Amino acid sequence: MKPTLFDAVYSLVGGEMSCDEDVFESFDYKEGQTPPSKADAETKLAEMISDWEALEYARNRKDEYPDWGTQLNKSYDNGLTKWKSEMVDPIKAKWPKDNSVPV
Repeated sequence: MKPTLFDAVYSLVGGEMSCDEDVFESFDYKEGQTPPSKADAETKLAEMISDWEALEYARNRKDEYPDWGTQLNKSYDNGLTKWKSEMVDPIKAKWPKDNSVPV
């Protein structure tokens, strides 16, 4: 899931914390935690979203690969070369690491 402001604050503060909604002013910190500034939290969120977006290709590939049982059967029945050329390579070509649109 796409990172939220809560995720960003949690990564900066660590430990147990809560909030009523994903609004900076609603975060409830525990004793001993130092709340980050709103600017620091927003900077961290932007960084986390950028990292998450960079891995879009991996999420798309995961959704399209057949389950492991099907892949193992293909490998066993037809060999690794066929498994790679018929199951893996087409999906990698469709969803390249540069996150360009599917072919």
